[in-house]
Amino acid sequence: MKNTSDSLWTSKYEREQYPCLLEWWCTQAFFKTHINGKKWSFKISFTQWNEKKKSGSILHASLLDKEKNKQYNYYSRDDENKLKSKENIFHMKYKNSFISGSYPNYESYFIDEKNDVKLYIKYEAESRPYQIFQNLTEGVMPMGLGYYKYGYIPKCRITGQLTMNNKSYKVSGIGYFEHVWGDFLYDKPLALAFKLKKILHAYAKLIKWRSKTLDVKIPNTIKLSTDNNPFGYDWVWSVLDQDWNIFYGNSLFWIMEGPAMGVLILSKDGKTYAEFSDIYFKYNKTRYSKVYDIFYPSDLLIKAKKGKELLQLHFWMTSDAREYIARFEKSKFWHGFVICEAPGEVEGYYSNGKEKIKLHGDCKIEPQRQASIFGHNSLKIDFLKPPKRLGLNFDFESHYFKKKVSTTLLLRPKLNIKINFKRISKSMIKKTQK
Repeated sequence: MKNTSDSLWTSKYEREQYPCLLEWWCTQAFFKTHINGKKWSFKISFTQWNEKKKSGSILHASLLDKEKNKQYNYYSRDDENKLKSKENIFHMKYKNSFISGSYPNYESYFIDEKNDVKLYIKYEAESRPYQIFQNLTEGVMPMGLGYYKYGYIPKCRITGQLTMNNKSYKVSGIGYFEHVWGDFLYDKPLALAFKLKKILHAYAKLIKWRSKTLDVKIPNTIKLSTDNNPFGYDWVWSVLDQDWNIFYGNSLFWIMEGPAMGVLILSKDGKTYAEFSDIYFKYNKTRYSKVYDIFYPSDLLIKAKKGKELLQLHFWMTSDAREYIARFEKSKFWHGFVICEAPGEVEGYYSNGKEKIKLHGDCKIEPQRQASIFGHNSLKIDFLKPPKRLGLNFDFESHYFKKKVSTTLLLRPKLNIKINFKRISKSMIKKTQK
């Protein structure tokens, strides 16, 4: 079923939903400087929270010179004040930086005094807004025992001006806009139950929807990891050469390869959106973040089906990732929340059962991880199937216990059990990056 795009998006939806617990506005962009054709990637997020009658705000941004692979990163936090806003219009401000507007026109202004960067961007939406699961749960998405709503505009034509080292450059390109808000907290995902009836209803709807497309069969391999716990997710935004756009968000549930528990959304015309739920994903390559001892994908494969429609997509990062870290000072179980963002490319194909269309484009890849105090621990299970063999092979790796255990259980051609233990040193952990 094709979903109409803007049934829940209003001017009120764009504005702040204070006093919800957590809320942010984020824009992404690929653009070129006119004078030299240099390619850039940009992201800016305005975040505010409200907990126990205390409010705060964060502004963080990343600007990447794609040709030099040089990053300009900015982070500022105010633990006493929420973002400044205006009544009856969407205008959010952090110090001298702001984001404002009303569909289809927005603007943002960003100042980074440390790196001597100023960026002004005007956004003209070429896609209609869309709220994820708006027709299934009225946009309610569970997060632990809390909930949130996620609205986005996947394609905006952008123009503006970049100023660096007292030199100004006109810029133009393609942008993305999102607004996310709700009653949830990353550091306390299971401690909240503000509207439990609404949350349980959303879980039931999503489980029923997902079960209709779940292909239950014994796979060749299952890979599980503490890195991919349910409070992190994989996120990809892509604009294809034929002006289609793709949004992919996957709630991980410890899975590193197999069925995705999230959604892939395709829009060909910017007006209608198709939600794919029958999704298989695989990490071709991963990178290691030594700060919190986690792995995250830098190269991933996605296959998605919807009726006769088939998408096969290969995404990969084309630069170093910026690892943005939000530390949880008081959490007993989590070190913090990590966003590992980098621009990339995508290629693949789309088929509707009659024709096959090659796809290529730019993308932004953002694996987001809730880092456990136990670090990286993984389990790979290989199912050994007839006619040659019947049994199971287990490969368990724990950085917390500094152990690797390999076990093979054969039932055919004859009963046999092999177990191998190996200690992992710190030097070996650094070499485990794939």
